[in-house]
Amino acid sequence: MNELFDGYPRGQAAYDEMVGERGVRPALRSVADELDRLGLDEIRARAEYLRSAYLDQGVTFDIGGEERPFPIDIVPRVMQADEFAHIEAGSRQRVRAMEAFLDDIYTEGRCFREGVIPRHVVASSPHFHRVVAGLTTANGVRIHVAGIDLIRGDDGVHRVLEDNVRSPSGVSYVMTNRRAINSALPEVAGKHRIRGVEDYPSELLKALRAAAPSGVGDPTVVVLTPGVYNSAYFEHALLARMMGVELVEGRDLVAHGGRVSLRTTRGLRPVHVVYRRIDDEFLDPAVFRADSLLGCAGLINAARTGNVTIANAVGNGVADDKLVYTYLPALMRFYLGEEPILAQVDTWRLEEPTAREEVLDRLHELVVKPVDGSGGKGIVIGPRASEEELEKLRRQILKDARGWIAQPVIQLSTVPTMIDGHLRPRHVDLRPFIVNGGAEGIFVLPGGLTRVALPEGELIVNSSQGGGSKDTWVMADSRALHHPSQVQAPQRPSSVPLSNQIIDRVIRHQHEQQQQARPGEAPC
Repeated sequence: MNELFDGYPRGQAAYDEMVGERGVRPALRSVADELDRLGLDEIRARAEYLRSAYLDQGVTFDIGGEERPFPIDIVPRVMQADEFAHIEAGSRQRVRAMEAFLDDIYTEGRCFREGVIPRHVVASSPHFHRVVAGLTTANGVRIHVAGIDLIRGDDGVHRVLEDNVRSPSGVSYVMTNRRAINSALPEVAGKHRIRGVEDYPSELLKALRAAAPSGVGDPTVVVLTPGVYNSAYFEHALLARMMGVELVEGRDLVAHGGRVSLRTTRGLRPVHVVYRRIDDEFLDPAVFRADSLLGCAGLINAARTGNVTIANAVGNGVADDKLVYTYLPALMRFYLGEEPILAQVDTWRLEEPTAREEVLDRLHELVVKPVDGSGGKGIVIGPRASEEELEKLRRQILKDARGWIAQPVIQLSTVPTMIDGHLRPRHVDLRPFIVNGGAEGIFVLPGGLTRVALPEGELIVNSSQGGGSKDTWVMADSRALHHPSQVQAPQRPSSVPLSNQIIDRVIRHQHEQQQQARPGEAPC
């Protein structure tokens, strides 16, 4: 057991990804050894630097109208190449299946006629919009960006918890986390072959440009944001800047004659692709909420005439519905002729009388979720709920059974996390990001966003519920580079500057390692 992990719990109920009953897992020993070589005091100092750096740079998340720094933990989550290859293949498969499903329900409806999924399940979803029936894009892609939430149970198996194909957020933290950890732990990162995440903006831009209306040689892409008060505004601004496109609000756009243009000081400029980060209901006041000031009136009509592409497509939320989630394995078999690669969590459909009766008898031991909830809101964890909360939930289920599903309580896997100056296990999930370029292929960002529940024993990891994040390392192969003299630390990006004190400590540790590798020689 490494000294750094002295006192770290072993043999706990949850599956710990780094430490097993016999100590640090062999596949992760090289990372643990490098962390141990730095020492606890050094890691504490660098963790404090990370916290202040994120605050200084404005890497924030809005919680209840208050901008707060988005916590990043200094200990990375490490995944082996073959482990992530399984997730990669399964993520691509889910996106392909959901693409086919969404295209079908808004056009032919074969899945209803074949009895794969009941029509009322789709028709009763609040995210099913008949106004966009028959609306397609030039390259046939509806899900340009997807985020799939994965959890790992006590058996070590990755399972899909839910899908996000409306406007999944969090990828900005994947990129900023990587720059920050490379800057804070150059010795550790430099000794391992870690798959990069810097290609995401170019892959996203390529997919958006590929979705432009037919005949447009040099499409104009914009990122549509609700504005600075949105919880994910930091991400909207970052992606627009990294893609080199305009960040706009609804008032910056004008729809006229079935086309969309951007207001500029030199007049109107045609827009061909709108990467919207606004919910469907606020996107076009001429079609949805008439009181919305966030969208652009006439946007849906321009999309229907084929002069602009909206990414992600309007109406995608049907695939996010947690009741539809229960039918995904059957939909994969129907559309793809394939068995699911990624497992799902066992789920009770409370609209079914038999399942509802069983769940009502077991509310105290199950997790119950609203089917259209997000951000961890509305979830009731039975073993932790009071009698009053369970009784209120019971009444809600009886009133609207379609609106709820139930699942067993799963002890999410844990990863060592710096808590009050010591490493402690904390529960995590994973959100891989998938970019669908149609004929250009499907790109899966290596790793994705690891969210961590910071309070002890907490199972809800959502950022909106006060969770933090970790950098997620996917190893290019399982071999670490064992010769310190041959290792060069990754270049420190100017966006995450190191303090002079930390630079001095990094240099001192590198010299100590070189001296240990060449006994009798003075360090350079």
